[in-house]
Amino acid sequence: MSDQQTPHATPDVSGRTIAVLGGTGDQGRGLARRFALAGIDVVIGSRRAERAQTAADELGGSDLPIRGLENAAAAAAADIVIVAVPWEGHRDLLASLEEELADKIVVDCVNPLGFDKQGPFALPVEEGSAAQQAAAVLPRSRVVAAFHHVSAVVLLDPEVDDVDLDVLVLGDDRDATDQVRALADVIPGVRGIFGGRLRNAHQIEALTANIIAINRRYKAHAGIRITDV
Repeated sequence: MSDQQTPHATPDVSGRTIAVLGGTGDQGRGLARRFALAGIDVVIGSRRAERAQTAADELGGSDLPIRGLENAAAAAAADIVIVAVPWEGHRDLLASLEEELADKIVVDCVNPLGFDKQGPFALPVEEGSAAQQAAAVLPRSRVVAAFHHVSAVVLLDPEVDDVDLDVLVLGDDRDATDQVRALADVIPGVRGIFGGRLRNAHQIEALTANIIAINRRYKAHAGIRITDV
């Protein structure tokens, strides 16, 4: 069996341009930084282009292939778009960018969570999950769920070279999930692992509440590893 036929083989994504919507938040900035360090062209998206460019400058400026644009321009400029916005504005933002996101791979890493005195908990989502909501709002896009359990603290830490993590990638389009797996693979130490169909994304999003609880209890930045793969 050739490498191209194995379940582990992934395509080359080095020539892709990646946009991170919500890229001024910790998770978005962390992902943007790691992709740019891997030599991938990155565009940070925000409601204000000036804020996006400030975030890009703080992450590396002219030393890394990273720039900032307003959300619509960032989405239009990219081949793969990562959605890392707060849950509260998720639907409205994606609906406003339906044209710019048409025919593109859209990676949703939003976790619909609530917090109370007992800690984090998963919120109900009418469509089933944030990723399924994205698919409903963006019928012309190729929606994939991934990057839910990455620690922003670890991604942004200049002392951490290798990130000890498997990224679960879910979706219904095999080529799209393979490209997102490959994108995860460019971060040293990270593996992109196919995790099932998009209909199961709610389990991955909800698991984030458990990981937050683990991190609080053990004062850690825990991630996930899949064994025997």
